[in-house]
Amino acid sequence: MRTTEQNSLYPDLDKMSTSELLHGMNTEDRKVPEAINGVIPVIQKVVDAVVERMKRGGRVFYLGAGTSGRLGVVDASEIPPTYGVFDKFIGLIAGGDGAIRTAVEGAEDDPEQGWKDMLPFSPTADDCVIGIAASGTTPYVIGAIRTARENGLFTSCVTCNEGSPMAEASEIPIEVVVGPEFVTGSTRMKAGTAEKLVLNMISTSAMILLGHVKGCKMVDMHLSNSKLVDRGTRMVMEATGIEDYDFARSLLLEHGQVRAAVDAYNSGK
Repeated sequence: MRTTEQNSLYPDLDKMSTSELLHGMNTEDRKVPEAINGVIPVIQKVVDAVVERMKRGGRVFYLGAGTSGRLGVVDASEIPPTYGVFDKFIGLIAGGDGAIRTAVEGAEDDPEQGWKDMLPFSPTADDCVIGIAASGTTPYVIGAIRTARENGLFTSCVTCNEGSPMAEASEIPIEVVVGPEFVTGSTRMKAGTAEKLVLNMISTSAMILLGHVKGCKMVDMHLSNSKLVDRGTRMVMEATGIEDYDFARSLLLEHGQVRAAVDAYNSGK
C-alpha cells in the first residue's frame, strides 16, 4: 500500500476533542519540513537544472490534478507579481482552469491530455516539466512527463511515495515521504503542505539565482496594487537614501520597478 494511503496514526478521530485534533494535526505537520530536509540535495539538482534552462530562455511547466494541480497553478501565478517575470512558470491542471474551483471527474485519468495541454505553449527542449502528484500515479501527469522527456525537455516531479510510476518516468524525482495522513488518504494535508513547500523552494531559488532579488528585496516585483507600491517606495528610499516618501514614490511609478528607479536615481547623481 502506498504511504499516502496508509491508515492514520490516530484511529479514533471522531472521538477526539477539538484540542486533541488540533494538537494531533500540528504534530503531523511538523514532520513535513523534516522530510523535506532529507531530500534537499535532490531539490538542489532540480533547481540547478531549471536555472540552466531558464538562462537559455526555457520555461517551467507544472502539471497536476486536484490539490496538486491547484498548488502548481498558485505557485506559477505568484511569480509575475513577486518577481516581474511573466510566462516563465506555467501551471496546468487536469480539467482546465475550471478545475481550480470545481473538481472535474476523470480528467486526471487521460495519459495524453497533459502533453496536449502543453502544446499551445509550443514546448521546446529548453523547457522543464515538473509533475506534482502525492500518489505518484496520476496518468495525466505521468503521460506528460514521458512525452516531454521523449522530446528532450528536463523532467522532474514532486511526490510523497517512494518508487512511484511518476518518479520512474522523471529524470530527477523529488520524493518527500511524509507518512500517513492525519485523516487517512487526505493528501491535501501533509502531502499538500510538502508539495507547496517544495514548489516554493524551486521557484524562489530559481528567481534569486536568476538575479530577480537584490540583497533580500524583490527589486523586480510588479506594482500591481497599492500595497506593493508602498513596499516598493520604501525599498527605493532604503536603497537610495531618499527621505521624501512622495518623491521616492513618484520615481518608482515613473520607472515601474524598484531596480529601474534606483538605477535611474543613482545614474543621475
